[in-house]
Amino acid sequence: MGGVPGVVAIVVNRDGVLYESAAGRCSVESPTPVTTDTMFRNASMTKALASVGALQLVEQGRLQLEAPVASVLPEFGDLQVLEGFDGNRPRLRPPATQATIGQLLNHTSGHGYWFNSEDLLRYHSVTGTPTVLSGQRACLYTPLLFDPGTRWQYGISTDWLGQVVEAVSGQSLDTYLAEHVFGPLGMVDTTFSPSVEQRSRLMPVHARTGDGGLVLSEVDLAAAPEIWLAGTGSYGTARDYGRFLAALLGDGALDGVRVLRPETVELAFTDHLGGIALPEVMRSFVPELLPDIPSLPVRQGWGLGFHLVQEDLEGMRRAGTGDWAGLFNTYFWVDRRSGLAAALFTQMLPFFEPRVIELLVGFEQAVYAGTRPSAAPDQAPVAATFEH
Repeated sequence: MGGVPGVVAIVVNRDGVLYESAAGRCSVESPTPVTTDTMFRNASMTKALASVGALQLVEQGRLQLEAPVASVLPEFGDLQVLEGFDGNRPRLRPPATQATIGQLLNHTSGHGYWFNSEDLLRYHSVTGTPTVLSGQRACLYTPLLFDPGTRWQYGISTDWLGQVVEAVSGQSLDTYLAEHVFGPLGMVDTTFSPSVEQRSRLMPVHARTGDGGLVLSEVDLAAAPEIWLAGTGSYGTARDYGRFLAALLGDGALDGVRVLRPETVELAFTDHLGGIALPEVMRSFVPELLPDIPSLPVRQGWGLGFHLVQEDLEGMRRAGTGDWAGLFNTYFWVDRRSGLAAALFTQMLPFFEPRVIELLVGFEQAVYAGTRPSAAPDQAPVAATFEH
């Protein structure tokens, strides 16, 4: 199993599931096996779900990508740029421009995370502001790191986007997505508030030990958050997420149900960075959560909710593929040119752990070795990935 406690993998085309597999145990402390019904924390794979919800409102003319966030959420206009510190006092200034809805979707709004910004890590420390892992509303009110539209930085932009969806729709984020994304696509287990029965199927978070072993981790999402966080807060099964990916492959429709128009899907998978470069290394200042992550040595971009690979990867995904991942080592990609999408789920830290990445790369190579675009795969190469 590549050094993970347990894993579920799924491959889909435009019509649905081509392949799914579960291997290993839910916990190093229990013999309970992982199954295709095992629940996972989607963490940052929530961002794609919430982005689709926001794009539905754009389609309906109820939200404009060019609109300032503050025109929908006036409190966003009070956020300032963190320039440094005078002792332990944050030094702040007003932003030169106001971030737009589109900049929330492509992470050029100015926001970051505490784990990828030394200044934000210090800000949380000296002010006591909670992080998104707390589930507290106060986690939203951290300063910007730069003027909107001048840089790319991964951060809490999508959590603010969730607040935009709530304000425009008049519904809580969990209710809106349940009615307009999860329900229509038959994502029966995807939720922001798992039931007791769903939690009984939830794989616990593990952590890698210094000697290469695994133990249960104390890091988790808040069980009863004050706010539904569009960047981190959903749970579900791999099969549910596979249905979402199949809908994206199907230009926004699955099983006769449409959640986005084809032109909106195309817009989401189009680069919106306008020449802003992605960093060569995504720095980490909290190694317990993730290491420094080097960028792929190919052209890349960022669409509306999706990272984009802009060149073919030999034996793997094609140019134009959208992808992303979640903190607890969950990963997906959507290759619309090949008509294939896939996801790999486990629950462990740190993110981008070498043995998980080895498993992920082997899985992707096996998918493309054993499939033809939009055709049923020879399952043997994929299955072999999980035999060691």
